[in-house]
Amino acid sequence: MIALIRMRLTAFLVSGRVIAPAVAVLAVLAVLHGGGTSPAASAYGYSATVLFPVLAWSAKLVLDTEPDVQRRLARISIGAGAEGAAGVLAAAIVGLAVCVLAMIVPIAIGAISFSSLVGGLVLGALAHLLALVAAVALGALASRAVTRSIGKGVMVLATGAVLYIVLGLKGSIAPWLVPPVLATARALNGDALPDPARLGVLSAWAAGWSLVVLAGYAWLRRRRA
Repeated sequence: MIALIRMRLTAFLVSGRVIAPAVAVLAVLAVLHGGGTSPAASAYGYSATVLFPVLAWSAKLVLDTEPDVQRRLARISIGAGAEGAAGVLAAAIVGLAVCVLAMIVPIAIGAISFSSLVGGLVLGALAHLLALVAAVALGALASRAVTRSIGKGVMVLATGAVLYIVLGLKGSIAPWLVPPVLATARALNGDALPDPARLGVLSAWAAGWSLVVLAGYAWLRRRRA
């Protein structure tokens, strides 16, 4: 499985698919942090929110890099479960690299208040990780192995990107249908440290949502293998 992960990451880099999301990430970070200095927790919370669609898109690109025939051969060689897990882990590694970049860039350009950096780094890392697990799940659900076509995959990705904003707004009638990306940003927006119990609820919410979506992804892959 490690060899399969390495192969998918290499294909993602060598094929040039990495270029578009990399440019998008740098553009988003430049616009987001180019307006001046902000408290670390708040800046990182909104960074995770804005990067969520890009993380999901990157996950889909990683999973779509491998040709269908090669993916079927891998399923036969190491088993359906291990092959599916390898793809999700490869997508998560790419997303993690994006999150690390998102944590470093605002510090490098002086967009983070150093007085809030210590606690803000921990909260910012949590915000990006919660966005990452949900984004990988959404990207997997939009991958070609499930949707069977580029158009349907883009539709799933775009629908998820719109709903996470619409249903994530404060006062939404069904916020549980989307990951708590906006809810996490709201929790980190303020001078006082957020309630640890609230952060625990948000973490459980993101993990539960992601597990449900990944379970659906695995079921659909088995049906359409």
